[in-house]
Amino acid sequence: MAFYSIAIDGPSGAGKSSMARTIAEKYGFIYVDTGAIYRTVGLAAHRRGISCSDEPAIAKLLPELKIEMKYDGSGEQRMYLDGEDVSSDIRLPEISICASDVSALPAVREFLLEMQRSMARTNNVIMDGRDIGTVVLPDADVKIFLTASSAARARRRLLQLMEKGINADFDKVLEEIEYRDNQDSSREVAPLRAADDAVLVDTSDIGIEETVALLSSIIEEKLKIGS
Repeated sequence: MAFYSIAIDGPSGAGKSSMARTIAEKYGFIYVDTGAIYRTVGLAAHRRGISCSDEPAIAKLLPELKIEMKYDGSGEQRMYLDGEDVSSDIRLPEISICASDVSALPAVREFLLEMQRSMARTNNVIMDGRDIGTVVLPDADVKIFLTASSAARARRRLLQLMEKGINADFDKVLEEIEYRDNQDSSREVAPLRAADDAVLVDTSDIGIEETVALLSSIIEEKLKIGS
């Protein structure tokens, strides 16, 4: 049986996760938030006092970690680290920076690659990240590169944090987003970039409903399916 795969790439705060989750629910696909996996590795390093850019130390740590991706009753992806649900902890601002650092390490990317690909071999998936269409699933049926201005992304991220009761400052959030943009785009291994055959979607000036409708039309045209 053949399965469909949809890759959504783009910078931090572009709305990849919320869009991918909505689209997955709409078409009955499994949603895989790959960024959450890297965040979990970053959290593990942070808790142990390991620098998130110290590749030898993190490479030594990886085999010791038990990282699991599960889905609750509503289909929401939950991340577990050594049996603990860390789905909220991995969203803290300091872990966002750590996630960007560890994701630049070849040892980490190689370690997590098979986990991601195995999901696509056995399910219809929509997967979001930084290098899904270029590295993880280069043969994905649909590739979308979702982006927005750094200011627009900072405003959205700030709102998300406030809704979760996390105090944050706009300038600090903007600084973190621009740091991640630079890290993700300049890393030697699997840098953030749009695949040659990806559809570019800029959401700076459009809302959630309009974005969902636009992505749905792209997916339905590519896969020849109806909503």
